[in-house]
Amino acid sequence: MGWQTTGDVAEFLAAAGAFLRAERARNTVFLTVTETMRANPAQYHGRDDADPARLPLFGWWTVEGGIRGAFMHTPKFPVLLTALPAAVAADLAAQTLAGRPLPGVSAYPEAAEAFGAAWREQTGGRVAVHRRMRLYRLAGLCWPRPMPDGVSRPAGEGDVALLTDWLTAFGREVNDMDVGDLAASIRERLSYGGLTLWEADGRPVSVAALTRRAAGMVRVGPVYTPPELRGHGYASAATAEVSRAALAAGAEEVLLYTDLANPVSNAIYQRIGYHQVEDRVVLSFSQRLPPAGDLALRGWGC
Repeated sequence: MGWQTTGDVAEFLAAAGAFLRAERARNTVFLTVTETMRANPAQYHGRDDADPARLPLFGWWTVEGGIRGAFMHTPKFPVLLTALPAAVAADLAAQTLAGRPLPGVSAYPEAAEAFGAAWREQTGGRVAVHRRMRLYRLAGLCWPRPMPDGVSRPAGEGDVALLTDWLTAFGREVNDMDVGDLAASIRERLSYGGLTLWEADGRPVSVAALTRRAAGMVRVGPVYTPPELRGHGYASAATAEVSRAALAAGAEEVLLYTDLANPVSNAIYQRIGYHQVEDRVVLSFSQRLPPAGDLALRGWGC
């Protein structure tokens, strides 16, 4: 009963895999990240193995009758929660993960607020809303009309420098938290054909990525077009092409997350056939103390 934890992804999946797969769309990040860990352990290990707090940690919450929740923390990323009661999320922050360096939490709003409040009470740090996200599922692919000029092609080793520059710029633009070694992440994606470029006039103009397939499902993202090349429909075409390729390769569900602060991307994905599933929130944690009277969480109402 209660929380059980492990640093072993195989042990975690043996215990909680069936629970996660039962709602594979809602648990898409759990399933795709653990699939990457299984297929390419070096992607998340070997960065600082001497410090256990900098290695991945997983946990599952059991009550009478079975597993009812899970968490995953890959350092440099926020801790990720499945659906959990607020009191259980707060206990996780205050007890099980106490003392572990956490940059934030990604969860459903009520659980995120409870987790963040418990972390703040314990550390004296600051909690802020970092991003509100919406999960979409492809219901039926609709190609952009009109289609932009150009063609798609798989990215390759010769594109690593360009993609590193683009995805660094993407991270700055969306205010991503530290994502580590981008070149290594890009090469991991290249290893299974997970990056597609859209080219116009013989040069790359947009990129769309896919995760590894897990539990019959893949997730699109990131999608990026340099600012000076936007407004031509390249991102729509690239996204539609990787969505088509995922279905052709046997994916039963194709998903993607958007930032709710970006109405353009939300509209693009809906036009090509993606329908809303649910919303989540990411909170960021900081040890910097705010001024007196600024300790309350703000901006709720997801």
